[in-house]
Amino acid sequence: MKINLQLITASVLSFGGLVLLFCGVFIDPEGQIHESLLVAFGEVATFSGALMGIDYVYKKRS
Repeated sequence: MKINLQLITASVLSFGGLVLLFCGVFIDPEGQIHESLLVAFGEVATFSGALMGIDYVYKKRS
């Protein structure tokens, strides 16, 4: 059960990070959130999701 929750969390983090990266690049902010903040958080979320996914693969193999 914990492994499945880790896979779901990694997928959501990766997908959310990619969405924020695209929002930071393609959507013109209206003064509320600067695009660099969206891009920075998107990169962090995508990286952490990738690390959790890699950890999931290695735990599943053993």
